[in-house]
This record gives sequence, structure tokens and C-alpha cells, in this order.
Amino acid sequence: MGSGSSIRGSRIGAGPMGEVERGEAAPRIRVPFYCANKHEVVPSFADEAAVPEEWDCPRCGFPAGKDPQNPPEAPRTEPYKTHLAYVKERRSEEEGQRILDEALEKLRATRAEVEAHMEANGSE
Repeated sequence: MGSGSSIRGSRIGAGPMGEVERGEAAPRIRVPFYCANKHEVVPSFADEAAVPEEWDCPRCGFPAGKDPQNPPEAPRTEPYKTHLAYVKERRSEEEGQRILDEALEKLRATRAEVEAHMEANGSE
């Protein structure tokens, strides 16, 4: 292990971390945003940057707006749909029955061909 006098996260020859090495920070403004769950988030923006109308709340993920009395509505989540539910949205009951009848007809024709082939070859 190293000695107890070293600073964690630094290396030999590293100088102080600050504005001297990084340059001066741009002037900043802090803008509060409010979500439907009454959370407040205050991100900072560069003074000349365009501030967005909405910001994602880091606590709940809902959209947050600038007006604390009228925050944006929470997004509506649709319930999970099964494959059958999606199929029923695309097809009527009659179309589904017609497609099923066609598939069964093809299956029966294939099965009849296989049985005829097996009888012709004398194997079952």
C-alpha cells in the first residue's frame, strides 16, 4: 500500500485543479423546473444558452416546467398488449376466421400428401 500522505485520485506532478488549468467558467444562470410530483430541479445553464421550456425530473423522470403552479402533465403509459391484442386491432373477426380456414386447409392438404406418400412407399 502507499503512504498515508498521498492524495487519492492524483498523480505525481499533478497541480491543483481549478480555473487556472481549465480556463474560466462561462457565466451561469440557474433555472428552477417543477414536475407533476412537486419535485423541484434547478439545473444551471450558460448565460447565453437557450433555456428549454421543459426539463426531465431526475427523481421521477416526468417532464418538468418553469411554472410551479402549472407543471406539465405526467405522461400516460399504455398497458402491456399481447400479440393477440395487436392482431385484433388489425383484423376483423371475419378476416381472422378466413385466414385461419386457409391455414387449416393448407395444413390438411400437406398432411394428406404426406400420408399418400407414406402409403405409396409402404411405410407407416
